[in-house]
Amino acid sequence: MKTFHIRFYENRKIYFGISIGIMLVGLIFNIIFGTQLDVQFKGGAMIKYSYTGDVEPNKIEQAVESAIKRDVSVATNMNVKSADSDKTQNNVTLTFAGNEALSVDDQKTLLSTLQSLYPKANFKLNSSNSVDPTMGTSFFQKCIVAVIITFLLLDIYVAFRFRKIGGSAAGFFGIVALLHDVVMVYFTFIIAGIPLNDNFIAVVLTILGYSLNDTIVIYDRIRENRRLMGLKAGYAALVNTSINQTLTRSIYTAACTFVSITTVYVVGLVYNLPSVTSFALPMMVGIVTGCYSSICIAGPLYVMWENHKAKKLAAANASKGGEKAVEKPAGKAEELPAQKPQTSTSSKSAAPKAKTTGGQKKKSKSKKKKH
Repeated sequence: MKTFHIRFYENRKIYFGISIGIMLVGLIFNIIFGTQLDVQFKGGAMIKYSYTGDVEPNKIEQAVESAIKRDVSVATNMNVKSADSDKTQNNVTLTFAGNEALSVDDQKTLLSTLQSLYPKANFKLNSSNSVDPTMGTSFFQKCIVAVIITFLLLDIYVAFRFRKIGGSAAGFFGIVALLHDVVMVYFTFIIAGIPLNDNFIAVVLTILGYSLNDTIVIYDRIRENRRLMGLKAGYAALVNTSINQTLTRSIYTAACTFVSITTVYVVGLVYNLPSVTSFALPMMVGIVTGCYSSICIAGPLYVMWENHKAKKLAAANASKGGEKAVEKPAGKAEELPAQKPQTSTSSKSAAPKAKTTGGQKKKSKSKKKKH
């Protein structure tokens, strides 16, 4: 495989700018159009009918609202292939938001309204689902808890597996890359106008596993190169080398997965299957962002953190060295005055003793002369 020589850490500001720019666009869309929750999360009822010919959604909406006095949103799907045969059919879906379920009488009224509005359409009931708002909110909260628990378990796993290269930091920045991917998937739902439903949770959990696998491959190569390049190699050179060595593998893996999901998306479009396309389209975006964040986000952030730690440690050592340099002259200054008086006092005390001994000898000599 070809080995690249891209300076990922040195170009980190470009990568961070691209991600921040895309997030700002998604945030603007979110502010303008808001977040749509599907019936599965906010509660309500959904009824699907099959029909033939052509119908007008606006006309059906007005007729249904006047018939049962409730707000409704109408969506039509044309030429949907049946699972039981090769024939295609048209479907119309009526969605009622709120905490009131549709009674049997309401459903009979709906069918009679549609048949009277379009007598030749041959409306037939396909499915009817009702979700209590309390259960929808509880389901949404449980999904969020599942995502949070997944984040924590992944962080613990990465921290334990890569403890020799700063496991907690490696795990934390791996999680930052995963959060980047989740935000991108969320904004894909917002920009494409897809209501948040169980497909969103399925895409998020799938992307978490896929993106983390790509990040772990790079971390694993960093751990091997740390042993081969030694401790003297800088973190920027270490991470750049590791990412370049695994870059071809990451691109090939992401490309193969992307082609597979694109095929699923095309099939969903051909057979007009919204449940399939609303899963495949965010998955396509998640695969691209998962590969991008593992290469361009997690690695440079890890280098920035390690460089910050090294500078902080160097500053702490420099401050300790400065304190020692200040202490040495203070110790000498204390010792020097203490030594001078000792030498002076000893010389002074020694001089009288010499004089006294000398005097005694002279006295003894004079006594001998007198005798």
